[in-house]
Formats: sequence, C-alpha cells, structure tokens
Amino acid sequence: MSVYEDICGSGVRFMSAAAPRKDALAGTLDMLVLRTLTLGQAHGYAIARHIERLSEDVLRVEHGSLYPALDRLLKQGWVTARWGSSPTGRRARYYTITASGRRQLADREADHERISLAIARVMGRA
Repeated sequence: MSVYEDICGSGVRFMSAAAPRKDALAGTLDMLVLRTLTLGQAHGYAIARHIERLSEDVLRVEHGSLYPALDRLLKQGWVTARWGSSPTGRRARYYTITASGRRQLADREADHERISLAIARVMGRA
C-alpha cells in the first residue's frame, strides 16, 4: 500500500512507498498553482483537481494548504481574485495570475529545471 508524504509542509502530497524528503521540493505548491493559472482563471477546488489530474493522482493538494498558499500569492501580487459562482451555483473565489506572477513562475521553473538537472546528474541519469 502506498503512503502519502507531505512535502515541505506545502500541502502537496506525493503518493509513493518511497516519497522524497520534505526539503526536496520547497515552493512546489506555489509553482504548481501559478502554472495552473496560466490556463485561465480558476477557483480553488478546480486548481487542486487540475494538479491532481495532470499528475495522475500522484500529487494530492490539501485544501488546508491550498487556500493559505492562494492568500500568500495574493499578498505577493502574483494572483488576483474575484468572487463569482461556480458551475454548481455555489459562491467561489476565482483566481487569475498577474504579469508579476508570470515572471515569478518563470523564475521558479528555471530554478526547478536547474535543480532537477543537477539531481539527475548526481544520480547518473543525465
């Protein structure tokens, strides 16, 4: 049976019998949220489901961590938010990435690529 390991206290859970260490993926949730919002505005539940679906349920986004992350991104000016109605008619807050958020995402993606490549080299896979 697989276990879920919390990564960096970020609310992103990695489903594996051999999950990576918590310090290995710092900042992952913010990067995944920003990447998701490049596709267009979305409410929190849709963001979480998108990440889970694209990762083939390997990554599970905990709602108790997603909303604080969204608040953090709002305070940084990397996303904006407006209230609206969800497809089910419920009140929902819709988030949109800003130009500053897109620049931040590009920086984080570059860092992630550099770190991933370095790890692959050390592991003898690059």
